[in-house]
Amino acid sequence: MSTAALPRTSIFSGRYALATAGMVAIVAVAAFQNLAMTTVMPEISRDLDGETLYALAFAAPLAAGVPGMVLAGTWTDRSGGRVVAWVSAALFALGTAVVMTAPTMEVFLAGRLVEGFGAGAIDVVLYVLVARIFPDELHGPVFGAFAAAWVVPALVGPALAGIVTEVWGWHWVFAGALAIAVLGFAVLVPTLRHLHPPAAELRSPWQGARIGWSIGAALAILLLNVAPDLGAWAQVAAVAVGVVGTWAALRPLVPAGTFRAAPGLPSVVLLRGLVAASFFGSEAYVPFLLQAKHGLSASAAGLALTVAALSWAGSSWLHGRLGEQRLTAARTFTVGLGLVLVSLVAAFAVAAFGLPWWLLVVGWFVGGAGMGAIYPRTSMLTLRFSGEGDDGFASSALTIADAAGSVIGLALTGLLFVGTGGADTDVAFPLVFGGMIAVALLAWAAVRRLGPVPPPSAPQPSPVAGG
Repeated sequence: MSTAALPRTSIFSGRYALATAGMVAIVAVAAFQNLAMTTVMPEISRDLDGETLYALAFAAPLAAGVPGMVLAGTWTDRSGGRVVAWVSAALFALGTAVVMTAPTMEVFLAGRLVEGFGAGAIDVVLYVLVARIFPDELHGPVFGAFAAAWVVPALVGPALAGIVTEVWGWHWVFAGALAIAVLGFAVLVPTLRHLHPPAAELRSPWQGARIGWSIGAALAILLLNVAPDLGAWAQVAAVAVGVVGTWAALRPLVPAGTFRAAPGLPSVVLLRGLVAASFFGSEAYVPFLLQAKHGLSASAAGLALTVAALSWAGSSWLHGRLGEQRLTAARTFTVGLGLVLVSLVAAFAVAAFGLPWWLLVVGWFVGGAGMGAIYPRTSMLTLRFSGEGDDGFASSALTIADAAGSVIGLALTGLLFVGTGGADTDVAFPLVFGGMIAVALLAWAAVRRLGPVPPPSAPQPSPVAGG
């Protein structure tokens, strides 16, 4: 029986099961690390006397991930990605070890930079694995499985991180994360042997200029995030240089026309960046608000992250089940953005008017559902608009937009938060969420410019068949 004739109805069928399990394990590791970090960061900032660097602790790994993604995209398009996966995993583990043992905020941030570089690179490898192993009709279910990988970490991660911090200290949270990361990568290793180099004529040359621009983008984005800790005039200069530098450095790293929302891949990449900026720029302050203004413990404040991750996973699963005929791209993005806006408005209302804290938790549950619809569809369209030989570039462009958008959102919220007096004032938290509402509204322009979406390509023989 020919490979092409075999059924491809499930990502958990024999030929895809191991690849799915390995990639889901890596996503679960990232989920636990993300949720744990967001939950315990208020305690870390107090312990290391680094409240003014609170947003930078989230921004540093995302900024470092930009050159990691560009290098991984170029390297993967040339070599297939196996070595890229090993190197990126090693860097992630090294960075986590530094974070775990950090005695000062400066050392903590250094570890986060190394950790972020490795995480950015491994993200690109995962996207390339999806493009090269799974046929188009299974891309939706795969990205739905990625979202589902957040369920267990969402159920136990925030509470566990909070309990460990309260009993033994936050250092042990990262020790657990390091152990989970090693186990997760071990599950992925057998799949990496299928990442063969592309044919010689499809191999792109090393793109030194793009790698250089990615380093420039990381530095410019980090400059935006250190601005809140500077004096008034230095802050203005840092913001001006950071904004111009970020715009100039990102242009060569994303598809032409991204910043004017050109139809096709450019508008998809822009939409991903804007949505990431609005949601993740806000999410870092959700547990902070619940602890600082409502007196919740670290483990209880993590409830908002838990419910958002659960609704994200459920929405992604539903997105994969409904199919593209019933759930068009424009409809998906419109509904998803609407739900994200509901969450941001709820957070603003709780922060500004002192409404009950549970309204923020409910709102964040709604926002998670919106993100669960938007993210898998942007991932699917990115692969749809690219092909073998440039899927590394397209994947890195999407993940760059994701990371850069998140970091820029954190920079904006950091400026608003620190510039208005921080947690001790009544205006800082409302300004954070209000600013991100404005960013979310900008995403509507990208949706309106999407243009026609090509249908899925015909199924091709799977490279993992019989593997």
